[in-house]
Amino acid sequence: MTEDGDSAELSRPARRQAEIAAYVVQHGSVSANDLVEAFGVSVMTVHRDLDELERQGVVRKYRGGVSAQPTSVFESNVAYRLTTAQAEKSAIARHARAMIEPGMSVMLDDSTSALALVELLEDITPLTVATNFLPAITRLTALRDVTLLALGGIYSATHDSFGGMPCAEAVEALHTDLLFCSVSAISATHAFHQEQEIVLVKQAMLRSAGTKVLLVDHGKLQRTALHRLAPLTDFDVVVVDEKTPEDLVRGLRDHGVTVEVAPL
Repeated sequence: MTEDGDSAELSRPARRQAEIAAYVVQHGSVSANDLVEAFGVSVMTVHRDLDELERQGVVRKYRGGVSAQPTSVFESNVAYRLTTAQAEKSAIARHARAMIEPGMSVMLDDSTSALALVELLEDITPLTVATNFLPAITRLTALRDVTLLALGGIYSATHDSFGGMPCAEAVEALHTDLLFCSVSAISATHAFHQEQEIVLVKQAMLRSAGTKVLLVDHGKLQRTALHRLAPLTDFDVVVVDEKTPEDLVRGLRDHGVTVEVAPL
């Protein structure tokens, strides 16, 4: 568990909040004192973290304790997503980077899988990059020779991104060479996401890009989510990590999906 401290780096509270959220989901409901003991932080720090998680819609506070929101809401939380499958996402991003050439226009969705690509763009410039993901926007502002198109809309603290119809309309005003995106789950034939408002923007992105690349770590295969985004054959390439079982890769290819496996 992380420790309390005034000199902690900026990312530490987000990581601790994701760990607290996972702890609450695992136990169903807990008291603030339980969290103080489990994480070795002060009561004040626990209450600040819980206030932030409640603001994001991940947990529900009640007198003396806290309980979890539905798992689908928890898994959409950006703090949680930033801590999961980090090695796999980095490997997938390294593989996907080879598809980008200087002078291209690239669209990134609000996935942490696409965010992993941002760190690799510095020596492929000049580039034009469009995204609705606030962490990506912030990091891209520090890169030289990148023309940044920040796609606005309705801000969601849970996703730390912009969405809704205003964002979809902003996306549809563009046409980029490449799209890199991810989803909550994929079957042998389709990509899914648990939230309809996110699907709305991702579908607009699919219509607005020349080459469409889906980035999915092995944990998202053979899962279910409520809303169907698109057939996997709508993507030019699906990139998975090498922990993906061979039979699943073979099954995707048997359904006509172009799959590339990223080495870890």
